[in-house]
Amino acid sequence: MLLDAETISLSKLIWDYHQLHHRLKPADVILVLGSHDPRVAERGAELFLQGYAPWLLFSGGFGRLTEGTWTETEAEKFARIAEEMGVPATQILIENQSTNTGENIAFSYQLLKEKQIPLQRLILVQKPYMERRTYATFLKQWPGPEVEIMVTSPQLSFEEYAPDEVYRELVIHVMLGDLQRIKVYPEKGYQAHQEIPAEVWDAFEQLKQKGFTSHLLSTT
Repeated sequence: MLLDAETISLSKLIWDYHQLHHRLKPADVILVLGSHDPRVAERGAELFLQGYAPWLLFSGGFGRLTEGTWTETEAEKFARIAEEMGVPATQILIENQSTNTGENIAFSYQLLKEKQIPLQRLILVQKPYMERRTYATFLKQWPGPEVEIMVTSPQLSFEEYAPDEVYRELVIHVMLGDLQRIKVYPEKGYQAHQEIPAEVWDAFEQLKQKGFTSHLLSTT
């Protein structure tokens, strides 16, 4: 599929919308949500090493893109990356059963409760184009007392994050799927409502017409 200038421009509108640009403050735990992207683990480790929290929790079993491809769970692979970057193993927690964002949240809460780690403020680390959806999901599905949350991701531009055309095309497909879910999942009770500006949804519709539909729900 040709990624012309118009496609890139529309994609960057959606990319920017997905990011929240939260200003980070010291927290009790850094929760890194598992995925196929090791740069998310690196971002979590960087924040720990910068002193943002005393605990680094990796959450993730096998997801759609890692099942059958990786020989270790996302959480275990991410934890190994963090240790190689200098994070002490004693400060790493691993939740390796979850298969989606809702389970990441529920199972991580259960682990923190079992470890009796007090929690008032939490930093969530995710892929750049999943910041907003992670935030909206957490607001709806966190099972414990209310906590302050901040969301961050690898600090990369759209072009830096997906430098080659094949991966960039995949990211566009996934971004559209996430945006669609931000729109329809609140009605299902999965996520908190997030306002979508008209120009962002218009970009979605134009990219959908261009054929970026592989991660869309079948209902639309």
